[in-house]
Amino acid sequence: MSHSRTLRVDYGKTASVVYVVGTELNVNLSRSAPPNSEFFSVKGSPNVHYSISPPCPETCHLSPTPLTGNSVLLISMSSASQYENDSKLSLWYYDENKEKLGHALLHLTAVEISLDVDADRDGVVEKNNPNKGSWKWGPDGHGAILLVNCDTERTYWKKPDTEQNFISKSSDLKDMSHMVLRTRGPAKLPEGYKLTMHISQGDAERIRVYRFEKEEKKNLIKYLLSTMEDYALFLNAEVLSNDVPYLGGAAEMSFYVEGLRFPDNDFNGLISINLSLLEPITAGIPETPIFTDKVVFRVAPWIMTPNTLQPIEVFVCSTSDNYKFLKGMRNLVAQSGYKLKICHEYMNRGDRWMQDELEFGYIDSPHQRFPVVLDSPRDRGLDDFPYNVLLGPDFGYVTRVAERKDVSSLDSFGNLEVSPPVTVNGRNYPLGRILIGVAFPTATKGRNMTKVVQDFLWAQKVQEPVALFSDWLLVGHIDEFMTFVPAPDRKGFRLLLASPDAAYKLFKGLQKDGHGQAKMFDGLKNEEQITVDEILSDDNLQAQNNYVQSCIDWNRDVLKKELGLDDEDIIDVPVLFNLVAEGEDVEEYRALAYYPDMVNMIVLGKNLGIPKPFGPKVNGRCALEAEMCSLLEGLGLSCTFIDDFASYHKQLGEVHCGSNVRREVFDFKWWNLEM
Repeated sequence: MSHSRTLRVDYGKTASVVYVVGTELNVNLSRSAPPNSEFFSVKGSPNVHYSISPPCPETCHLSPTPLTGNSVLLISMSSASQYENDSKLSLWYYDENKEKLGHALLHLTAVEISLDVDADRDGVVEKNNPNKGSWKWGPDGHGAILLVNCDTERTYWKKPDTEQNFISKSSDLKDMSHMVLRTRGPAKLPEGYKLTMHISQGDAERIRVYRFEKEEKKNLIKYLLSTMEDYALFLNAEVLSNDVPYLGGAAEMSFYVEGLRFPDNDFNGLISINLSLLEPITAGIPETPIFTDKVVFRVAPWIMTPNTLQPIEVFVCSTSDNYKFLKGMRNLVAQSGYKLKICHEYMNRGDRWMQDELEFGYIDSPHQRFPVVLDSPRDRGLDDFPYNVLLGPDFGYVTRVAERKDVSSLDSFGNLEVSPPVTVNGRNYPLGRILIGVAFPTATKGRNMTKVVQDFLWAQKVQEPVALFSDWLLVGHIDEFMTFVPAPDRKGFRLLLASPDAAYKLFKGLQKDGHGQAKMFDGLKNEEQITVDEILSDDNLQAQNNYVQSCIDWNRDVLKKELGLDDEDIIDVPVLFNLVAEGEDVEEYRALAYYPDMVNMIVLGKNLGIPKPFGPKVNGRCALEAEMCSLLEGLGLSCTFIDDFASYHKQLGEVHCGSNVRREVFDFKWWNLEM
């Protein structure tokens, strides 16, 4: 980094000066001159380079040079000193007759100092990268990356590593960013000079810095036998500044920087660490900084994964009444070739809504990557599952705590999805865009996703959120009316939207073809059957679905605009809804799926697990299932219909609500985003 330092020079005295290679010393000649000085001359050791500004005549070094009010001496050295005070520079002043009035002598010690990080993002801590003190997005960008160390090395008595101020295992080091202090110079600095590393009070709440102490001992055997005790906590919220030993000669000292907080509404993700060389003045007076090197880190964001990424493992709950659902899920996951993880009743405590409790994501850097689960603030039976079961070595955990009065059904993570990569009006979103459901923009009352969660999602920056209107639904989750499936053409996916209009079109076609007496819910015990004719003759149901269609169409328009979609990118799925009243003082009407909501599916590569709709049968086959197959199998997708009627649909959810999928990460590196 370029650094210029103003140096005071007192005539009649000899001063010991430490010079940092790569910087420049500026001496105002007029300010340091004796009274009546009219001329000056300079002489230095061979390795001391100097010039005059403004430039003097070429012959100025042969005779005293005229002194002007703005004459400045510029001093530099090209290499580190081998010994303390091994270089000299003398400065003489003369009167108008060129008689000597006085002189100053500088004893110079040159040192190389470089605080280094992986600023070019290749996994290697390079020396003195000129861009190490700033951040720039994009493939030609720069700046080091820091992970939040939110996993744990413990398997029992778990606690995230961010909550312990020591390094327990060597494996924990890979979750931190390596930082190196490189120095070169004499065996020791002149008396009183020292190095110190420091951070701001604000950054101290967001990082910790550890130092590897064995490097001081220069003993190979001790180095090889180093333990975790050799990684000492160096900077934290209680210690903002700490002296760094100067090792002498050509030396390197390793530090490990640990991220403690994700970006949020009060934190833009940028962290600075400074190293300063301090110069003594005299006993009892504080030292002053004469050189500062700075490095900048950006904390890696939490990133969600869309349905188009390949699954790794599927999570569901086991309850006393979901045998049919579990059987269908086991078969689907086994056929798809993925792992199935079942959360049993002792852990889920009767809470079957695996999708609503958590969202899988990951964090990434050039040197390390691991999954991180975001725990919702809903706090029901599954509340302990993300922490007690998922948190572990190389599996991180993060949550946002909200006031209970602020938490609503919209804070469950069926209301949190992410699109596949899209391009919108020329702007690329290679990691997709986060989608959340909120109240209608004009609503004075209504449920919203709590502010702490929304702030967190917005602060990650790399998957800029889109707000959809979901408060019209009784449960209020966007996965009740939309999902994404992979496709071999166009944008690589299709958006599926629930559509009452598509359902009425299908039922009218059945009626026209003479199947008006075909029955919904045929074969379901304790469920009233209803014919196609009866559905189509119910004007109140039609009116309710007209309202639902208008709500979905609002979201359709938002999604087309914010994701850059055309109508050809959208498939309308036949789903009917009905409105139910809620509220004590004033009744409000919100929507529920009339039959199992086929949009609320699980996507496992090309295999789809779809709620079995129990629609009217034509020639022995469910017409709704046949329509879904017709819509999706042309994309190379396989439809498996899972019976979730009693155990999920009747309890206001479906297959997607009752399952969750951890997926592979994006190939695209978030730091290459163009911002």
